[in-house]
Amino acid sequence: MNSLEALRWIEYAEKDIRAAHALLNSGEFFPRQICFLAQQAGEKTLKAVLVFLEIPFPLTHDLDRIRELIPVGWEVKEKFPELYDLSVWAVESRYPGSYPDVVEHEARETLHLAESVFDTARAEMEKRIKQNENSNDE
Repeated sequence: MNSLEALRWIEYAEKDIRAAHALLNSGEFFPRQICFLAQQAGEKTLKAVLVFLEIPFPLTHDLDRIRELIPVGWEVKEKFPELYDLSVWAVESRYPGSYPDVVEHEARETLHLAESVFDTARAEMEKRIKQNENSNDE
């Protein structure tokens, strides 16, 4: 298990969430950027689990594909069986196109979903790190 590197990934995900909140709470409103940062936080969180487990992952922004690599028994895999609502923001939020503008409630919901994925995975990873440390002490 690669705890140190996984925690670095978690730290990056947390900073994306904090940046999204800063944009959300700024005097201006940046919904596309909030959604993009939320997607990035979700992606980095799931990849942190894979880094922790030393499971290689493809270079993709498809969070469902990434989540499927996480072994059965991880709460983040079971609690979030469908992450398309986060994945969609990896590309669509960054470029002009035929997509409708993002509205505030959509940005808030997207950020909330990313935070839920983050909180679930981080708590479980920290628990597993502590269990691993305790078993190594014995």
